[in-house]
Amino acid sequence: MTILVTGATGTIGRNVVEQLVKRGADVRALVRNPEKANLPAGVAVAQGDLLDVDSVRAAFSGVSTLFLLNAVVPDEFTQALTALNLAREAGIERFVYLSVIHSDLYVNVPHFAGKFGVERMIEQMGFKATILRPAYFMNNELMIKDAVTGYGVYPMPIGSKGLAMIDARDIGEIAAIELIRRETSAAPLPLERINLVGPETLTGAKAAAIWSEVLGRAIAYGGDDTAGFEKNLRQFMPPWMAFDMRVMGERFLTEGMIPEPGDVERLTGMLGRPLRSYRDFVAEISAPV
Repeated sequence: MTILVTGATGTIGRNVVEQLVKRGADVRALVRNPEKANLPAGVAVAQGDLLDVDSVRAAFSGVSTLFLLNAVVPDEFTQALTALNLAREAGIERFVYLSVIHSDLYVNVPHFAGKFGVERMIEQMGFKATILRPAYFMNNELMIKDAVTGYGVYPMPIGSKGLAMIDARDIGEIAAIELIRRETSAAPLPLERINLVGPETLTGAKAAAIWSEVLGRAIAYGGDDTAGFEKNLRQFMPPWMAFDMRVMGERFLTEGMIPEPGDVERLTGMLGRPLRSYRDFVAEISAPV
């Protein structure tokens, strides 16, 4: 009885692996470079990637439950469908898929639309899965920390509707709980969707105010300039990805990422503790090293 984690060395995947190991699961990790993986002791490492069919076949052999995570890349949808078909071939009936909140609403955002397509294929192919739909990761704030602390401006154009940002550590723990629930069930459980949200919904002004309180000086909200956001992102990511993020930002402004009634209570019950707060996360990443 082995749980395979794809994307095991990324922000979410690493947290999933650590939480599974903590719970005594038999874990196998699919990684591109085993020498750089640096995973916990006892984790079996399978080398390969989701476009290398032979390596995925080998990694899926003997696996009972799958955690499917696809990076934001141009061929994300192809990678996911390849994995789904090979999972069916391998007889894997239980898995958890990491999608995104409002994947069915943000239909013009490339990486959201791709994940929604995968969700539809999971249903069409009759898989028994938990589809996790996380909101914006608090951990993405690491990319803007220097801008906030150096220039006194919170630069993310998240608008006034609000984003229910969630800590990646909470995502990893909830994913592990779901993987083990499916792994240990006597029969495959029905398909289920779970929104993953943080304990509060943050507007741009509220995020800036929290940074101001934590840092002890005024931090201004940079406003809703999605074109400027794209331009800044192009300094350290490919143009296609920066544009994808810009279109996502435009949907932040019109729809936000708003929890459904009961989401926070459901997650709190699963974890047996409160969700990590944005204020605590900002204080953590701003603390002197």
